[in-house]
Amino acid sequence: MAIKNPTPRTLALLAALVTAVIVVLVESATNISGIFEKNWISMPFVFVVSFLATFLIFQYLLEVFIYRKIKLIYKTISTFKDSKAKAIEMVHLSEDIISNVNKEVMSWQEDQSREIAELKRMENFRKEFLGNVSHELKTPLFSIQGYIHTLLEGGIDDPEVNVHYLQRASRSVERLCMIVDDLEAISKLESGEMALDQRIFDIHDLTKDVFDSLELRARERNIKLSFKDGSDRPVYVFGDKDRIRQVVVNLIVNSIKYGRQDGSSVVGFYDMDQNILVEVTDTGIGIDPQHLPRIFERFYRVDKSRSREQGGTGLGLAIVKHLIEAHKQNINVRSSIGVGTTFTFTLKKAES
Repeated sequence: MAIKNPTPRTLALLAALVTAVIVVLVESATNISGIFEKNWISMPFVFVVSFLATFLIFQYLLEVFIYRKIKLIYKTISTFKDSKAKAIEMVHLSEDIISNVNKEVMSWQEDQSREIAELKRMENFRKEFLGNVSHELKTPLFSIQGYIHTLLEGGIDDPEVNVHYLQRASRSVERLCMIVDDLEAISKLESGEMALDQRIFDIHDLTKDVFDSLELRARERNIKLSFKDGSDRPVYVFGDKDRIRQVVVNLIVNSIKYGRQDGSSVVGFYDMDQNILVEVTDTGIGIDPQHLPRIFERFYRVDKSRSREQGGTGLGLAIVKHLIEAHKQNINVRSSIGVGTTFTFTLKKAES
């Protein structure tokens, strides 16, 4: 019966056993035992001597010519994954080194493949991000350039043109400032430079203030801002009130921008034991499932032409995600085309 995945020591033992048996059989067949008996050397002694000698020789050969080289490969691979000391401890002749090496090589290959795939993904993300930044900045810059050239070419002397073009240039400058401010905010959040001023506050009261500040904007599209049944009550959470206000404003503004005319934006609060789940639901156009995994990426727009018409920097949801994660919480999105979109995020519940 074949031994599966034999260790070096097992191979040496098998070789020694087979050799000792062959020696005894040959000695018996050639009738040499009589000579041994005259010298008080018994057959078991011949077997033991042959066995031990062969075992030591085979183990030495395996160690020197085969497993020493395999151990070097094994330790080299293991050192990348573990400490050198740990890698050396893992190598013994009593173990199935070949099988271990195979496992290490396969594991190392999988790790390398994942790393290469991640590097390629990050490279594509970097290229796309740089392209998006360039495009977002070029649009207002080209507008400003065009307005200034028009004014320099004589438009400055036309009272009907100069003020109008200066106002447009001013709006483009404001857009540039917004993009730079948002990029700076994301950079600070990612580097941990932005400190949170966390305290207990009423998220319901904060949301009501946001509703009041956005009422005129919602009225333009006849969108009703309201709370879900059972949520129109005080709900106390622990977090940075100003940053969470920024999150709520961004989500409700989006629900107004992309909501249907005569639709609604509804906010609900749910007790999740240690956390409060905040839910913002609209009756808008919805988001195709293929876009959902990337919805929180910087400058990612589902409908680029329509998104730019609605304004914004394309960084709002990226900032929202970073702000929620800075609170050690999660944000998610689900959506159905033609039905609407729901954003949910959690906040730590204030201890009573």
